Amino acid sequence: MLKMIISGCNGHMGRVVEQLCAADPAVEIAAGFDILGSGERPFPVLSSPALFGGEADAVIDFSSPAALDGLLEFARTRRVPLVLATTGYSPEQVAQIGAAALEVPIFRSANMSLGINVLLELVKKAAAVLGDSYDIEIVERHHRRKVDAPSGTALMIADAAASACGHETEYVFERHSVRHPRDKREIGISAVRGGTIVGEHEIIFAGHDEVMEIKHTALSREIFAQGALEAAKFMSTVTAPGLYDMSMLVK
Repeated sequence: MLKMIISGCNGHMGRVVEQLCAADPAVEIAAGFDILGSGERPFPVLSSPALFGGEADAVIDFSSPAALDGLLEFARTRRVPLVLATTGYSPEQVAQIGAAALEVPIFRSANMSLGINVLLELVKKAAAVLGDSYDIEIVERHHRRKVDAPSGTALMIADAAASACGHETEYVFERHSVRHPRDKREIGISAVRGGTIVGEHEIIFAGHDEVMEIKHTALSREIFAQGALEAAKFMSTVTAPGLYDMSMLVK
């Protein structure tokens, strides 16, 4: 049985992960990590990873970038694989994750949806064919509580397009201050925040007299939690240090 730790267990995503784990006979929740305390939970909730003394096969983290240092130290000292589903990491923190992955297995993705990761492959194909003569714009929409903008997924999509379009690119995040015609190198990224939108990402390829759009809509948070759980099951079988991502699951 997979012994799971949920980091950020008191948050919205942490509770969805808990529900999926409780419904899966192959999974046992060994503990939760959350700085906000425990409340009434069917498993121990610890304010710091350093307080955990049991056995675990993987950690799923849907918490905050502020929790990263403790999680990386826990992974290093206890040799437990991490599944990092948190977004909003700084460039320095991304470098920390890469350094830790030289010692322990770490799975990281800004979006745990299998559908989004198939979409990334479609974007690469479209950019490779259309990128030289079509303008690329990305519009992402999320609920009012989301802190980081643009979303980590929007940046993943932009990176996928940039890697395949065949020319140098420049990301443009706001156009209200731009007073010149659109440059061929630009990939526009726009963020919308409001209501309870779980997550929408739309990629627009705009050419001469022709527009192609690729869109993904998340209808519930369960798809992200399920993807993270599948990632944790995969990581529980991994012993080699390294940085793993959703491409391992969508082949």
